[in-house]
Amino acid sequence: MRLSRFTKSRKAARKQPSAASFRTEIIADVFVPEYAEDVRFFSRKVVNPGRLRRFSTRDLRESLVALFYLAVAAALPVRCWAPICGWASRFRLKRHMRKEFPGYAAATRAVLGDGVDARKLFEALLAARHRRRMQLAAHLVARRWAPTIRLEGLDGLQAALQRGHGAILWCDQFTAQTMIGKRAIYEAGIEAHQVSVDTHGVSETAFGLRFLNPPMVHVENRFLKSRIVFDRDDAYQVTIRIQKMLKQNGVVMMTNTIHAGSTFTETALGESGWTHLASAPANFAARGKTALFAMSTFEMVPFRQYRAILSPELVPAVTAVDTTRDGAKNGAKNIALQARYALLKRDRLMQALKQCPEQMMSWSRHERLTQAQDSIGIGAEEGS
Repeated sequence: MRLSRFTKSRKAARKQPSAASFRTEIIADVFVPEYAEDVRFFSRKVVNPGRLRRFSTRDLRESLVALFYLAVAAALPVRCWAPICGWASRFRLKRHMRKEFPGYAAATRAVLGDGVDARKLFEALLAARHRRRMQLAAHLVARRWAPTIRLEGLDGLQAALQRGHGAILWCDQFTAQTMIGKRAIYEAGIEAHQVSVDTHGVSETAFGLRFLNPPMVHVENRFLKSRIVFDRDDAYQVTIRIQKMLKQNGVVMMTNTIHAGSTFTETALGESGWTHLASAPANFAARGKTALFAMSTFEMVPFRQYRAILSPELVPAVTAVDTTRDGAKNGAKNIALQARYALLKRDRLMQALKQCPEQMMSWSRHERLTQAQDSIGIGAEEGS
C-alpha cells in the first residue's frame, strides 16, 4: 500500500541541472516484532534522466591527482605513501569543512553519540579517500605491491556454498572495500561476480566515463569472474542474470548503495540516526535459498595490513510470511522477510562502524528521508 509521496524540491533541482531527478515514494512500513521497530520501504523512479556533462572541474582535479599518485607509486617506497596521502588530503580542507563537514558531523553524532570527535573523524576520512586513490595507483604500476590481507569468516561462506544455492556478499562502503575487498575474496580462491553501474568510478561526465573510471574498473576486474552492469531501463534482465548465477552456485557481490536500484529501505541506526540500505540483496535472499553475508573491509595499517570480514550467515529468526502494519498480505517478494534481513544487516553495519568509522565513505543524515529529501549519502563515492 502506498502511504505517501514526496519529490525533490525545485531548489535542489536548480543546483544540479545536469543530474537525474527522481520521484521517491514510501511503499510500506513493516513492523518487525523481534526488534519492536519498523523498516520503511521506498521506491525510487526516474522523473528526468538529466543530461550527460562532457567535462567538469572535478575531472581536472581527479586527473592531476591520479597522475600524481601514479608517480608516487612508481618512484617512492611504500613507507612514504601514507604521509603523502595525509599531506594531500589537507588541500582544499577549508572548502570540505564548509561544504561537507556540518552534515557529516550531524550524521556521525546521531549514530555514534555526541561524544565522538566529528572533526577528527572527518579529517581521517579525507586522508582515507586519498589512500583509496593511492591503492588504485599501486595496483596500476608495474612493480609488485603485496600487502597482507586477512580474510575472516571464509568457513561460513564455504559451508553455505556446499548447499548449492549460491551466496550474496552484501558489502559496506568502506574505503578499502572497492579494491582490497574484491582482492581478498579472489586470493581466497572464490570467483565472484560484482553487481555494478555504468558510472562506477570517480566521475559521471563523458570525460570521466572515457578516461577516469576505466582504470579502477580494470583493476577490480582482475579479481572478479564477471561484472554485472545494472541498467535501470532493463532491470528485469539484470535480475534474471543474477538469478542464473546463483542457481549455478555462484557468489555475487553487491555494494550497499541505494542509488542504482529502484527500491531501498530505511532503518534506525545507533543512538538517533538513520541509514538507507539497498533492498536487492535482501530481496534475492528472501525469494530463494541463497545465503546472505555482510562484508566489511578495513585498512589496519595503511598499505601494509588489511582486514576483510565476512559475517556469519544472516538468517532471520522468523521466516514465515508476515503482514505489513496496515494488514495487507505480502506478495512473492515477501517484504516482511526482507525487513528482517535489513535489520540483521543494519546490526552488522553498526558493529563495523564502531571499528573504523573514519573509513566509511557514505553516511545518511540524522533526519529521516521524509524530513531531508536531498540528504542521502554525505561524502559518498560510488563503491560498487
